[in-house]
Amino acid sequence: MALAELYTQYNRVWIPDSEEVWQSAEITKDYKAGDRFLRVQLEDGTELNYPVDPSALPPLRNPDILVGENDLTALSYLHEPAVLHNLKVRFVESRLIYTYSGIILVAINPYKQLPIYGDAIIHAYSGQNMGDMDPHIFAVAEEAYKQMARNSKNQSIIVSGESGAGKTVSARYTMRYFATVSKSSSNAHVEDKVLASNPITEAVGNAKTTRNDNSSRFGKYTEISFDPSYRIIGANMRTYLLEKSRVVFQSENERNYHIFYQLCASAMQPEFKHLKLGSAEEFNYTRMGGSTTIEGVDDRANMIETQKTFALLGLKEDFQMDVFKTLAAILHLGNLEITAVGDERSSVNLEDNHLNVFCELLELNSDKMAQWLCHRKIITTSETVIKPMTKPQALNARDALAKKIYSHLFDFIVERINQALQFSGKQHTFIGVLDIYGFETFDVNSFEQFCINYANEKLQQQFNLHVFKLEQEEYMKEDIPWTLIDFYDNQPVIDLIEAKMGILELLDEECLLPHGTDENWLQKLYNNFVNKNTLFEKPRMSNTSFIIQHFADKVEYKCEGFLEKNRDTVYEVLMEILKESKFHLCASFFQDNPAPISPFSSTISIKSARPVLKSPNKQLRMTVGSKFRSSLSLLMETLNATTPHYVRCIKPNDEKQPFEFDSKRVAQQLRACGVLETIRISAQSYPSRWTYIEFFSRYSILMTQQELSFNDKKQICKIVLQRLIQDPNQYQFGRTKIFFRAGQVAYLEKLRSDKLRHACIVIQKSVRGWLQRRRFLRMKQAAVTIQQYCRGQRAVRQAITAQALKQTWAAIIIQKYCRGYLVRKLCQLIQVAAVTIQAYTRGFLARRKYRKMLEEHKAVILQKYARAWLARRRFQNIRRFVLNIQLSYRVQRLQKKIEEQSKENHGLLERLTNLASTHMNDLDTIQKLESELEKLAAQKRTHEEKGKKYKEDSEQKILKLESQIKELREQKETLEVKLQEKTEEMKEKMDDLTKQLFDDVRKEESQRMILEKNFQSQKQDYEKEIESLKGEIKVLREEKTQLQQQMQQEIAIQDDLKIEVGQLTKQVQKIPELQKEIELLQMQKLDVEKQAQSQKREMREKMSEVTKQLLESYDFEDVRSRLSTEDLEHLNEDGELWFAYEGLKKATRVLESHFQSQKENYEKEIEGLNLKVEHLSQDINHLQKLFREENDINDGIRLEVSRLTSENLVIPDLKQQVSELENQKLDLENRLQEQTAKLKEMSNRLHHEPEGDRTLRRTNEIQNEMDVTEKGRLNVITQEMEGLSNGLKQDEIQAEVKSKMKQETTRLTVENMDLEEELDMKDRIIKKLEDQIKTLTKTIEKGNEVSVSALSKEYIGMMEYKREDEERIVQNLILAVSLRSALGTSVYFLPSPLQRYLKPRGVVVNMIPGLPAHILFMCVRYADYLNDADMLKSFINVTIGGIKQAVKENSEDFEMLSFWLSNTYYFLNCLKQYSGEEEFMKYNTPRQNKNCLKHFDLSEYRQVLSDLAIRIYHQFILVMENSIQHMIVPGMLEYESLQGISGLKPTGFRKRSSSIDDTDTYTMTSILQQLSYFYSTMCQNGLDSELLKQAVKQLFFLIGAVTLNSLLLRKDMCSCRKGMQIRCNISYLEEWLKDKNLQSSNAKETLEPLSQAAWLLQVKKITDDDAKEICEHCTSLSTVQIVKILNSYTPIDDFEKRVTPSFVRKVQAMLNSREDGPQLMLDTKYHFQVTFPFTPSPHDLETIQVPSSFKLGFLTRV
Repeated sequence: MALAELYTQYNRVWIPDSEEVWQSAEITKDYKAGDRFLRVQLEDGTELNYPVDPSALPPLRNPDILVGENDLTALSYLHEPAVLHNLKVRFVESRLIYTYSGIILVAINPYKQLPIYGDAIIHAYSGQNMGDMDPHIFAVAEEAYKQMARNSKNQSIIVSGESGAGKTVSARYTMRYFATVSKSSSNAHVEDKVLASNPITEAVGNAKTTRNDNSSRFGKYTEISFDPSYRIIGANMRTYLLEKSRVVFQSENERNYHIFYQLCASAMQPEFKHLKLGSAEEFNYTRMGGSTTIEGVDDRANMIETQKTFALLGLKEDFQMDVFKTLAAILHLGNLEITAVGDERSSVNLEDNHLNVFCELLELNSDKMAQWLCHRKIITTSETVIKPMTKPQALNARDALAKKIYSHLFDFIVERINQALQFSGKQHTFIGVLDIYGFETFDVNSFEQFCINYANEKLQQQFNLHVFKLEQEEYMKEDIPWTLIDFYDNQPVIDLIEAKMGILELLDEECLLPHGTDENWLQKLYNNFVNKNTLFEKPRMSNTSFIIQHFADKVEYKCEGFLEKNRDTVYEVLMEILKESKFHLCASFFQDNPAPISPFSSTISIKSARPVLKSPNKQLRMTVGSKFRSSLSLLMETLNATTPHYVRCIKPNDEKQPFEFDSKRVAQQLRACGVLETIRISAQSYPSRWTYIEFFSRYSILMTQQELSFNDKKQICKIVLQRLIQDPNQYQFGRTKIFFRAGQVAYLEKLRSDKLRHACIVIQKSVRGWLQRRRFLRMKQAAVTIQQYCRGQRAVRQAITAQALKQTWAAIIIQKYCRGYLVRKLCQLIQVAAVTIQAYTRGFLARRKYRKMLEEHKAVILQKYARAWLARRRFQNIRRFVLNIQLSYRVQRLQKKIEEQSKENHGLLERLTNLASTHMNDLDTIQKLESELEKLAAQKRTHEEKGKKYKEDSEQKILKLESQIKELREQKETLEVKLQEKTEEMKEKMDDLTKQLFDDVRKEESQRMILEKNFQSQKQDYEKEIESLKGEIKVLREEKTQLQQQMQQEIAIQDDLKIEVGQLTKQVQKIPELQKEIELLQMQKLDVEKQAQSQKREMREKMSEVTKQLLESYDFEDVRSRLSTEDLEHLNEDGELWFAYEGLKKATRVLESHFQSQKENYEKEIEGLNLKVEHLSQDINHLQKLFREENDINDGIRLEVSRLTSENLVIPDLKQQVSELENQKLDLENRLQEQTAKLKEMSNRLHHEPEGDRTLRRTNEIQNEMDVTEKGRLNVITQEMEGLSNGLKQDEIQAEVKSKMKQETTRLTVENMDLEEELDMKDRIIKKLEDQIKTLTKTIEKGNEVSVSALSKEYIGMMEYKREDEERIVQNLILAVSLRSALGTSVYFLPSPLQRYLKPRGVVVNMIPGLPAHILFMCVRYADYLNDADMLKSFINVTIGGIKQAVKENSEDFEMLSFWLSNTYYFLNCLKQYSGEEEFMKYNTPRQNKNCLKHFDLSEYRQVLSDLAIRIYHQFILVMENSIQHMIVPGMLEYESLQGISGLKPTGFRKRSSSIDDTDTYTMTSILQQLSYFYSTMCQNGLDSELLKQAVKQLFFLIGAVTLNSLLLRKDMCSCRKGMQIRCNISYLEEWLKDKNLQSSNAKETLEPLSQAAWLLQVKKITDDDAKEICEHCTSLSTVQIVKILNSYTPIDDFEKRVTPSFVRKVQAMLNSREDGPQLMLDTKYHFQVTFPFTPSPHDLETIQVPSSFKLGFLTRV
């Protein structure tokens, strides 16, 4: 379709306007080719004939459905007014500051803080495609980060715009985004340092201007470096063209750099007093603009923040103080006064305070500085001349020095920041953020604006090439023929500036000349370019300026100051003075080897897109222009080597008013920043692009039924387009998209709206016709009714006369009395009949009740006596049975006791005889020893005699040997002394030994006598007891035969009881059926009563009708004629009364008979039903009584069994003690024998070795003492053994009897439990009990066996294990779950993790929930039973460690986390349930209370387990959230579950992911299936219902929060139809909750914010009542959220209306009273507090079995 054909009536166009740039107008008359005027009507109602050129018609306006789009390229008509209007609607009405324009993000400064930059917003945009969310600076940052990670290619984000547009803030937010989403893995917090560089650079490089309070006065390119894991490892910064002139000059209402004011605000602080500063008003360099403060800015607080960021970057206080000293010196330099001395000279006072402070701070020579500030040195080839300067020249020299110092300081700070952000190693990739000034044009433009616009020309060229390249890639991707598009190339302007003999080179050449001036340079420009280059012009009215035609606009530059600013020179003498400074920082600024411009240029390997012309002259590089050109060339090389992303910041107004839109200023900036150029390039080809699925969903209304019958949607779209748009050149079919020329989408929208409008007209026609027809019929009916009444009234008036009125009145009176009489008679008759019926009925009921009471009373008496007789008989049988068992048991016990005592007596006799023989042997040995002693004494006497003889001989020899006498005497004396000592010792020892031996012999004889007496007395007692026992044995044998007979009778009785119990079970099973029948009978009874009452009412009505009919049917005159005179005598004056009475009597008789028969039938039925009910109730009561009696008997039996089992538990311990005592006894006897043998050996040694008397006596003494003590111990032990053996025998006999009783009682209990358990279990238990009875009878018959008979295995709920098995338990029970491979698929009863890993081998085990937890606790019980604290502590610690390891190894496995959360919870509950605390024990059964822990309090371990369970729960929730989070937005928000309600709109350039095949997208069904999977897994793993509800509540909160957050950030989703979709999806979730019976989980309440948001999208939003309703209903949404949804509301069709800004403000005013925070997003990371309720386990520990698949065969059940 031709574009001119769209200029029809009702379409709208844009016409130029002086105030608003463009103004909307509606066409009132179709435009025809050749017309010179276009009839339009403006929005204010004025009509206008607008002159048009047929070749350049005014631009058409887009349909309202396309207004407010996220992407400007989605507009059908792409031109300046469309772009301007779309931005205005989004900014002013929707309060949206970001808009896409192809690859550009347009950011409009709102001049207001908005809640759209929090961490929640960052996380919401993280990982999202760029077109999926609303435009945002975070979306651009995410796209750059994603492309870097996907393609491993460097990225750049170019942020540009004029001063005050928000460039600095946008760049800061991009850096903050990268720092948040790519946290560094080290502890260096590099991302914090990167962010900390912003406040420092803003303090030293930003200032207040008339356009912006925080204007960046320099360009900055920050490279953020990433490692291979794409985490920040460092950064680097490059700066461009600092505005140094601001240091010494500020315009009105402007400020110097922020750092100066921060320093002055902190002047009174102690650390800054040595700087001798004051307020900012005291210094020339800070008060020049007349504005030293900024509203809402605290310079002192900012100074503290600057110091903190310095410290965060590692720049210490000494470095900071050096910087502050330099800044203070600059301020003092600006206050230095220079006085004029005549016209040619100037001077500085040496006493000037500021001069001295300046020199003191920089450590300079004040005399030299004062001299050379007013003089300069001119060096020629022959001499050096010192020339004084005038005051203006001296002031310029001072200012130049200040600018030079500040410039060096700025570069030094940037260099130190780069050093702080350096990193070791090699960077993998980087993202560069360019914050650079945009195109600038002022009233007076100088060198700075020239450089800025030159940089923007270079950036615009790079931008145009990139846009052209992307457009070409899009066409090639979609297989569309590529045609060359003409786009603006600004290379001629760039050549004019930077080419050889260009403006910059001529400027550098003029700067080299000693007498070069701005005028000479300007004249060269005129000569070279005027009339030779179309882009260069000379102003008509000025000879001091020139004009350059830039890509954005023409700019006039003043040549004044160009040379001076380009030279940027400081006199050499002043620089030499500064070089000599003792202040190291100042001296380093002016060294001959300055630092390179780009500290990191060497690390980039790039290739320039265009060759840069460089001058061969080395000195040209030193000028400002040459430096800027080289740095700009390096920047362009860097940008060309990266993938660029563009952010264009727009300043909406110059007054800094929030959300005020100045169309002129915005249009100017749009032209300057390249947005319109992007639009122009797109508009030349196919600007509108729709995917096939979007086109099909949007325009299916234009398709015919035949076209819709095709299956291929792509083919359908092609057929429809060929039919709707005849010109094939207006569209192209790509692989996934349809490309349209400009205006074609608007044409399709027009066709669609026409079709909908026609459909609306048809619907309106039908509805209005139906309404009119209904109105006509009502009017017709009313007219007929009025006519009826009018005609009736007229007929009455014609028929009524006075006589007729009298007759009618008389008739009415007669009728009144007659009818009253008849009614009274009938009432009396009915009353009498009712009373009679009631009397008979009540009597009948009373008699029947009396008979029933008699029957019941007699039955109760019979039952009482019968049950008493049965109870007595049962009691007597049991008593006989017990007596028989007791007698038999006592007989056996006495027999065993007699036999054992006889055996022990024989043993004692043997031992006594042995002891007597040993004592006799000892006496013999003693006698032998005495005889030997006598022999020794005789020998001693003989030796003495021999000594005497020897003495006599020696005396004789002494006479002969006198020389030897002395020696022999001495020896003799010594020998005699020794011999006497030895003899005395031997005598004393022999005496002691003989005394001790005699004492021992006496003691042994006395003990032997005592034992003989005791033995005789015991022997006599035993003989008496044996005689008495023989008599009792005879009696017991007789009773035994009787007991056997009674046992047989009891067995028969028990068989009868079994039969009765079986019958009772059958009757108990019939009880529910009987109860149902009773309820049915009662319902039938009520129904019958209701029917009787209703029939009574019907009979009464019938009677009244019959009487009326009788009165009306009879002819009174005819009756009178037939009556005789006698009959007439009975009549009164009103004869008809008697006749009516007789007729009424007949009618009542008929009715009474009919009613009586029905009543009798009903009474009979009721009686029968009542009898059935009574009979059934009696049967039920009888069964219930029998059942209660059986339960009472069973309870008694259970208690007896439990008592016997507890007593039997003690028997193994007694057995163990007896065996230990017997072993001790044997050991003592052996030791006694050994010691007697040793005595014999020692006596033999004493006999053969008389010289060892001393040692033998000692050993004899010791052995005798040991013999005495051992004998005493043996006596005591033998007595204890006898007592224990006697008691043990008695206990064993009683235990055997009790065990037999126990088996009988357990058999009865098992029979009773068979009513509740399965039949197979009952048979097994009965067989086991029978086997146990047989074993018990066999053990009773064996009298010689001491050990207790083997009982049936009665488990006590413990698992016996060894200390060294702890690791095996943890390995097989906990860790093996994650290591064991699957063994099969035939497991039906296990939870899902165990089905995969713990496959049973051989037998499928029906596992209970939390089986591993119960097994672990049974092991804990065993350690507690042993009272081993170390063992218990070790086991619990190992268990907790194993669970932690299992959870850590399976931290992403949902099923395993669910399984171990359930088991940890069960383990914790077992520790509580069996802790012995009353608050937990009250939920236990008596059997469970016996299993409580006895020795240890595990409350501390319970706390540790609780903390572990909470950790597992949070990890469990995290895994669920990660599994479902990516499904939420596609399923809840994007998927269209309601057929026929589509909200699709054109998506523009950014949305590239759509295609026809949408089978892989997530739907609402996907979410429900995932939830069902979670639910089934938790149920299979036995997770507690309360924990399950808490988990579901957390998931529903996540679904609601993520959906609402995405809705708030997606304007395209805020529509009425999308609200319907969301509400439908919420209903699906609510149905899922209802289906899973989870309504009580409060999960539905977590969806309330989302539900209210969906309601808000659907509700009407026009009137004040609507606003009030919104405020009352949306209680779960915050004010910010409500306003955001209202502002984002987007109509899908032309028939919907937008929300007006006035309505939004009205709602916002009503909501101001709310006290909610400014938070826009819901916190998706919020977790509800988890509680672990105590739920006791219903499973008894005794019944738990361990599956073989657990491989825990080394554990044994106790």
